[in-house]
Amino acid sequence: MADVLHLNNDNFAEETSTGLSVVDFWAPWCGPCKMLSPILDQIADETDGVKICKVDIDENNEIAANFNVRTIPAVFIIKDGEIVEQFIGVQSKQTILEAIENAK
Repeated sequence: MADVLHLNNDNFAEETSTGLSVVDFWAPWCGPCKMLSPILDQIADETDGVKICKVDIDENNEIAANFNVRTIPAVFIIKDGEIVEQFIGVQSKQTILEAIENAK
């Protein structure tokens, strides 16, 4: 099983500055976030060359504010430090996989 990276203020910039990352802004109390989590776990297991990351907005509200996250879950596709796609709410596995392919 591939690891999902948990990002925080200390490692966010370093982990997303190069390569392709899928960043999920979530919170433990968020029902839709719990629905999205297994989808992201599957994508982490099935894809190579992309980092699947999670940011707990309760613990890292500065990062969430920098990305103007007002609704969760919020998923950002980041390539070499730049946002190339973003989604609000639960997305299908296919939608996220297509966004990853389009960003490559």
